[in-house]
Amino acid sequence: MAQGKYSRVDGKKSSCSTATIVVVFGVCLIGVWMFMSTSVAPGQNQDLPAQHSKTESKAKVSTNPSPLFEDNSGDLPEDEKTSNEEEPSKIEAENTNDEEPTSRNTGDDSSSSQSDKSKSEDDLNSDTNETLKSNSEVDKQEKKPENDKKTESFPAADQSEILNESRTENGAFSTQAAESASEKESRQPDVLKNEDGYEWKTCNVTTGPDFIPCLDNIGALRKIRTTLHYEHRERHCPVESPTCLVPLPQGYKTPIKWPRSRDQIWYNNVPRTKLAEVKGHQNWVKVTGEYLSFPGGGTQFKNGALHYIDHIKKSLPDIKWGKRTRVILDVGCGVASFGGYLFERDVITMSFAPKDEHEAQVQFALERGIPAISAVMGTQRLPFPSKIFDAIHCARCRVPWHIEGGKLLLELNRLLRPGGYFIWSATPVYQNNTEDSEIWKAMSKLTKAMCWELVVIYSDKLNQVGAAIYKKPTSNECYDNRQQNDPPICETNDDPDAIWNVELEACMHKAPVDESIRGTKWPKTWPQRLESPPYWLKATESGVYGKPAPEDFTADYEHWKRVVSKSYLNGLGIDWSSIRNIMDMRSIYGGFAAALKDLNVWVMNVVPLDSPDTLPIIYERGLFGIYHNWCESFSTYPRSYDLLHADHLFSDLKKRCKLASVIAEVDRILRPEGKLIVRDNVETIAEVENMAKSLHWNVRLSYNKDNEGLLCVEKNIMETN
Repeated sequence: MAQGKYSRVDGKKSSCSTATIVVVFGVCLIGVWMFMSTSVAPGQNQDLPAQHSKTESKAKVSTNPSPLFEDNSGDLPEDEKTSNEEEPSKIEAENTNDEEPTSRNTGDDSSSSQSDKSKSEDDLNSDTNETLKSNSEVDKQEKKPENDKKTESFPAADQSEILNESRTENGAFSTQAAESASEKESRQPDVLKNEDGYEWKTCNVTTGPDFIPCLDNIGALRKIRTTLHYEHRERHCPVESPTCLVPLPQGYKTPIKWPRSRDQIWYNNVPRTKLAEVKGHQNWVKVTGEYLSFPGGGTQFKNGALHYIDHIKKSLPDIKWGKRTRVILDVGCGVASFGGYLFERDVITMSFAPKDEHEAQVQFALERGIPAISAVMGTQRLPFPSKIFDAIHCARCRVPWHIEGGKLLLELNRLLRPGGYFIWSATPVYQNNTEDSEIWKAMSKLTKAMCWELVVIYSDKLNQVGAAIYKKPTSNECYDNRQQNDPPICETNDDPDAIWNVELEACMHKAPVDESIRGTKWPKTWPQRLESPPYWLKATESGVYGKPAPEDFTADYEHWKRVVSKSYLNGLGIDWSSIRNIMDMRSIYGGFAAALKDLNVWVMNVVPLDSPDTLPIIYERGLFGIYHNWCESFSTYPRSYDLLHADHLFSDLKKRCKLASVIAEVDRILRPEGKLIVRDNVETIAEVENMAKSLHWNVRLSYNKDNEGLLCVEKNIMETN
């Protein structure tokens, strides 16, 4: 295999050989199947040394913070007191004992031995610590009959080409971890013992069924010195990722299917009424019996998102929804009705909002089947590469763009493609009171200094609002002709694509000028851009799988089209009409997502920090995604996704962190009756299968050949309730 300039992993692809299909039943017909010597042994025991790492960030705090950053409802509860008297370093790194006493019992696990005594009393007195215990022998003897019925044999498994993506190299791509130059420290190796038996406990946290470990880390939040820049809304992950299970809300039901879910969801699945009380008159959300209804409104489009969307196009025909403009970012999205209705215009929207007093807004969006993440514009760069969004939208998003040198607006400038549009729908555009007039003057001065062109200001008489639309320059002519270097041009060694724990700087990156560099040309129109290698992929550089980069891209797409059509769509027994929210946990070129383009689904493409940095390619082809470190929890609510896809992810992760915590995170973000598809080596497949059984999940398919395997499991709604 060719080895690229930044190659990180050496590996060889194995050739295909005779396939063996293992169909897992609750009580196997042992006499019939004993000859299948290559099957994945459900009870296989692996001693796994887990090397941990942590990322530290040195936060910068402005010496003159603006009061506009203040979040009045964001104060931490004063009555929250820790019951754990452990050393400060332990409390700072982890959720306190009253919040997270339920880490997995792994026998001689050194990471938990010091706190066992302090946890035992709480465990005995807490009726929420329900324990699910299982091992391979118990599963064989006590498997329920209904699980037998759901375990099926799918002949198409042998068409899944499980060997073709077994090893990857970086090729000509760096990794996000290298680009960000994060300060990482190795944790002491921790050997997991007694891997055949797992003990999972219910998370004992104040947020209950809505627990997001990196946003609800009370111990870390108590130590934040200031919240002026929304530091309390940023990620603060515990050093040791939780291995507990998040409970279901009482009365939880199988989510309503798309497209009905856009307009109506079960109240019991997200039992929150505050937004309906304070935003109901703006048609955000209403309570209607056992449902929560979403009329499609918002603060700036009370009479419906479609009218608002079409009014933007009428005011700026060049935006060409679904053709020129395909991937956009919605800042402060609310319940994401803007993004939800843009699907009708063939536009996909990465919506985000903080976990704040707008109770469960992102959770509402995900339950509706609309992509969204919990994030905030605070002190650090957003988890996306530079120059990737065709447009960025802000409708009363409550972000003070104009202060502190325009630092936050300059972050949007980093994310926006040269020639892309910023749509700002806010009161300073159309109101003339003193405060709004001052903000408009400051924004006008800042955007002019940033060389943004004010293309149009329009008025929406139906909604009684207005918006200003700006365009980012495609050349450096304006930058070079400015009389003052303010905002300044970033230093040449400032990598605009480095994002992980990289703090915001009030500076601008120059536009690329070399026509062979990403960002000098607009992508092809949709849907042509989906199937075409980006113009900036060079045949002289190696792709991730060792071929010349454009050829690598095409081969990957063809591979996933075959796998999806021949195996996934019909070979796994999945009812795809019940699938809406999908995550590819280790995406390379976005080929898996691209192969699903004709289905009514959306895919969150996750590029792990230590994988080749191919996220710009994913955006270039009209898809979207995010960077993430899977040794930490994802910034989403529990029960967010219908299907998770992990292609050779877990075998890599277990070298750096505990596989049990990763599986607990999978359990957290996967909906009951949701599916997990795993492609990995046989050893890892066996481990994941054992853990799935210990969680009382249904094993739908376990298949292997030549030391590579395919596993499909289904989360059980009954056992998690």
